[in-house]
Amino acid sequence: MPKTKLCLGLTAHVDAGKTTLSEAMLFQSGARRSLGRVDHGDAYLDTHALERSRGITIFSKQALLETPARAVTLVDTPGHVDFSAEAERTMPILDCAVLVISGTDGVQAHTVTLWKLLERYHVPTFLFINKMDLPGMEKEKLMQQLQEQLSSGCVDFGRDFEEIAEAAAMCDEALLENYLESGTVTEGNLRELIAKRKLFPCCFGSGLKLEGVDQLLDVLDKYGPTPQYGEAFGARVYKISRDPQGNRLTWLKITGGKLQVRESLTYRGSNDKEYTEKIVQLRSYSAEKFTAPEEALPGELV
Repeated sequence: MPKTKLCLGLTAHVDAGKTTLSEAMLFQSGARRSLGRVDHGDAYLDTHALERSRGITIFSKQALLETPARAVTLVDTPGHVDFSAEAERTMPILDCAVLVISGTDGVQAHTVTLWKLLERYHVPTFLFINKMDLPGMEKEKLMQQLQEQLSSGCVDFGRDFEEIAEAAAMCDEALLENYLESGTVTEGNLRELIAKRKLFPCCFGSGLKLEGVDQLLDVLDKYGPTPQYGEAFGARVYKISRDPQGNRLTWLKITGGKLQVRESLTYRGSNDKEYTEKIVQLRSYSAEKFTAPEEALPGELV
C-alpha cells in the first residue's frame, strides 16, 4: 500500500533548536546516516554559506523522510523574525506544521506571531517543546503557558491514551457528549480534531539528545492529516529561485492530477494575459541534491 504524502513545515522562534530538531528527525527516521549540527556548520538543510557562518536558517528548504505510513516532505523555515516572510511564504502549501518551542524560554512574542499565521492559513499544528535536557521551566508550567497563550487545545501526548482522550474530549462539545455517553474516544476522533485545529498534540524532548524525537515522528505518523486531491491538474507556486547555473526554478506543490516533463502549461498572469510554458525538467529536492522524475503526483513538492 503506498504511503500517504505529507508536506510538513518546521517553524519556530529563533534559537528554539528547530534546525537541530530537523537533523534529529532525519537521523531517527533513517533518512540520514550521520547527525549534523548547527554549531559544527554541517546541518543538512542550512546549506548556504551565510546560514552556516551565522548559524541560522535564512531560506526555506526541504528534505525527504519516511515514517511507517507516511512519505514526508520536511520544509525547514527561518526562525529569525527578519526572515518571517520566507516562513509565511511556505504556509499555504503545508499539510501540517510542527511549531518548535524552547523549553528554557517558553512562549516568545514571535511564537505567538507564528501561531497566528498558522491559524490564518488553517494549518493543523503539532508542538515540540525542545531543550528539555537543560534547566528551565517544568513541563506542567510549560503546558499551562501553552494553554493560556496559544490554545486550551494544547494536550500533552506523552501521557496514556485514556488521559489524552479525556483531555481531547474537552476540546469539542459533540465529542465530549459522546465521550460522556460511551466512554470512548477513537484515534479517528483525535485526527479529526487535529485537522480542524481544535486539538494540538504536544511532545517534549531534546533534538540535540534525540529525546522525544521518536515520539514526535510516531505522533505525526499516526495523527497527521490525510490530504484529499482531485483528478484535474492543479498546483500552487510558492517560490521562484535560480540554481547555481542561473536556471530559473519555479517551486510548486501538486494539488491535483499530475505534471509531466515536456508537458505544456497554460496559465493566466497577474495582467490577465494567458501564457504557455513547457516543462523542461522536474526536480525533487532534498537539501541541495535533487532527482529528476518524469512526473510529479499530488502532494509532491517539485
